[in-house]
Amino acid sequence: MGTIGVGNREMSDRIEEPQGARGRIRNAQDFWGGVVLIGLALIAFYASWDLPGMRGFSFGPGTTPRLFAGLLMLLGVVIAAIGLTTDGPAMPRFAIRGPLLVTSAILLFALMIRPLGLVVSSFLMFMFAASGSSETRWIETTLAAIALTAFCTILFVYLLGLPFQLWPRFTIGGTTIAF
Repeated sequence: MGTIGVGNREMSDRIEEPQGARGRIRNAQDFWGGVVLIGLALIAFYASWDLPGMRGFSFGPGTTPRLFAGLLMLLGVVIAAIGLTTDGPAMPRFAIRGPLLVTSAILLFALMIRPLGLVVSSFLMFMFAASGSSETRWIETTLAAIALTAFCTILFVYLLGLPFQLWPRFTIGGTTIAF
């Protein structure tokens, strides 16, 4: 019986590559972050596909989205390559609570703003989104919610003059009650 060889070397003489040199993602956070950026760039390219522009010196409505999508894709490729070539921390466990509650708060704000008004809905939305973190300090969060609600009211209603309803308005028995 002969020995199994690779090239003109036997199996026992093969040069072993260091662990993680090939076939393994060395920095998972950077790699997958780059992949997500590439995916977002592809979505932007698809969304701006039928917009005119980017033909010669013709700058149209599709020029800027495509330029930014190209830069985002380039950045994603660079970050993913860094994830493949440098060592980094292991991928942490993904916590779903925070993103789920923040997304829910945004959707609830969209549902609450008409019946409850800007002041009540923005305050409640901020408090609901803050519950997504286990590190929330409620006194500071309440003060920040009050400040943000006041800022939104001053900015959108008084400075920009947008016609937002500030307070709740209820209809009971055909009578509208506004605060």
